[in-house]
Order: sequence, then C-alpha cells, then structure tokens
Amino acid sequence: MNASARIIPITSELKAAAPATGALAAPLDGSLVDLRQRRVRDLRISVTDRCNFRCVYCMPKEVFDHDYAFLPRTDLLSFEEIVRIARIFVDQGVEKIRITGGEPLLRRHIENLIEQLAKLPVELTLTTNGSLLVKKARALRDAGLDRVTVSLDGLDDAVFRRMNDVDYPVSDVLDGIAAAAAVGLAPIKVNCVVKRGSNDDQILPLARHFRNSGHILRFIEFMDVGASNGWRMDEVLPSADVIACIHAEFPLQAIDANYHGEVAGRWRYLDGGGEIGVISSVTQAFCSSCTRIRLSTEGQLYTCLFAQGGHDLRALLREGGDDEKLQRLIANVWRGRDDRYSEIRSAATALPQGSSKIEMSYIGG
Repeated sequence: MNASARIIPITSELKAAAPATGALAAPLDGSLVDLRQRRVRDLRISVTDRCNFRCVYCMPKEVFDHDYAFLPRTDLLSFEEIVRIARIFVDQGVEKIRITGGEPLLRRHIENLIEQLAKLPVELTLTTNGSLLVKKARALRDAGLDRVTVSLDGLDDAVFRRMNDVDYPVSDVLDGIAAAAAVGLAPIKVNCVVKRGSNDDQILPLARHFRNSGHILRFIEFMDVGASNGWRMDEVLPSADVIACIHAEFPLQAIDANYHGEVAGRWRYLDGGGEIGVISSVTQAFCSSCTRIRLSTEGQLYTCLFAQGGHDLRALLREGGDDEKLQRLIANVWRGRDDRYSEIRSAATALPQGSSKIEMSYIGG
C-alpha cells in the first residue's frame, strides 16, 4: 500500500462501534429455517457462467482461457424455469432476488427475465461489471429492476486494467455507473475486492471519488471461492485495516445493519459524505446470520458460496415435477442446511486436496 493509504491501528472506539453481524433473530412464525435457525431471505440467481472480464481473483486467464468449456446453451435454465423457481422461493419467504453471473448482462434479452421477475413482491437487484450498463441501463430500469451493484477494483486505470486482465478502462465503468444513476437504478453499490499487494493502494482514491456521490462504496476481503484464484491468506487485507485507512483521512462512525443477515458492515462519514461498507467473510465470519441461497446457471441449488456440491432442480423441472415437488425439495434443502464454512476456515479447508468447490464465475459472488 502506498504512503498516502497507510494503515493506522483501528481504535477501540471503532471496534466497539462496529455492528455485530452474528446475533440470531427469532425466526418468523412459519418461516423456512435451517438447522441453525437461519431463515431464507435472499435468492441469488446466476444466469450465465460467461464473463467478458478475466479478473485475477475470479476467472484467471490461465484457467479460463480460449479452451475453457463453458456450459452449452441447452444446459442453462430458461427464463420460464427461473421464474417458476423464483416464485416458489418467494412463497417460502424470500424477500430479495439478485441476478448474477458470470456477467449477467451477457445473457441475451436479460431485460425480459427482469420484467417477469419484477412482478414478484421482492426487491430485485443485479450485480454487473458495468461494461454493458451504458447500453442496458434504461431497458433494465424500464423492465422493473430496482438497483444495481457494480464491481470496480480500482480507480487508477493501470491497476484496474491489471485486475480485469482484458485491458478494460475505468472510464467505461464510470460511464456505466453514471448511466445507471441517470435512470434511477439507485442507490448504486460499488464493490471493490481488495487483494493485498495488487490493488490495496486504491482504497483511498476510491473513497475520495465516491464520497458525496450518493453511491455506496464497499470493500470485500479477497476470498477463497473456488479452486482457481490462487488464494492465500497473506493476500487478504482485513476490513478493519480498510476502515482504519479511510478513518485516518475521513472520520467514520459505525451504523446499524439495514436488516438481519446483511453481510456488509456499514459505516458513515461523520461530515455527512455518505456511506461505505466492508464485507469481511475471512476475518469476521457472518455465517451465523447468513440468509442466502444460490441458484446456478444450470439449475443447481447451493446453500453456501463455498459449497462443494449442489442440489439438482433442473432435473426435477424437466422431468415434469409439479410445484409441490419443487417446493418440497427446496424446503428440505434449506431445512437440512448446516453450512458455516467461514467460521471453520483453515488452510486445509481453503485449499483441500483435489478441491471441487464451485467457482465464483459459476455461482455469483
């Protein structure tokens, strides 16, 4: 990290003010809860395993090269199949749906899926690298999308091009963010995955740029998702250090979570400059309050981002299973859920021999 982004010790006051993420709330009567009394609230739907970036922490070029076998189109869930599954989840307590990928805006006619999902009584969001937002923002908003989250791993053009590894410029992502804001896809969240020694010098430039913008900047610890990103613990910059770095220039105060199970720790600038967040899956596990379930591009249901196996919904769909059978399978999967990977993470769990953990590009972040 450069001198201007030096790390200072986080104060006891900051530590004491940090909102707790692990406390369990009493489940609602009749809600779908797992073995740890976590209720299902958030459904993440991956609509493609393809991406036009090759971010070093997600889809490194040495693995996802020209010879990599992506899923054939016939293996992907159709929009009708996705909507049918989503409707069943909403009936069982899901309040928020996020569309992910890969890069979800690469899926043809994605606005048609958004239009169908927008009819459900949920918050509907989408995560994107921003490369196609200038073209797609208006159509997404008109289709009923509530807001977007944009990935941006640096403000310096050289750093960002190195991180996305396809020579894509920062300016085009910033144009995409502006286009999304102009059509009302707000509040926009801007996510930066921080990898020590790669882009940790971008913390303060990003904070300076997005302060007073109305957007919410969030820093994510480099995580051991999948088996392709060469994850090492010494490349993780703890979120506490990120907060301390920003606090040294712009004093911060912790604020409460918006809802139980929110994964980002929230902070506000004391001078009214807005809000930032940190997602600390490695150093401050939030497994005990996790309310997320994930549907893969080809219809596998995963109960954890770090899972090694899923549950096949596509087979049941295409064998003619009715909604009652789907509902029963979904309920059984969630009720049997006992995941707490980040709480028990170690060198052995992070890098198991012959690892088969799902890749982030396949299931979404």
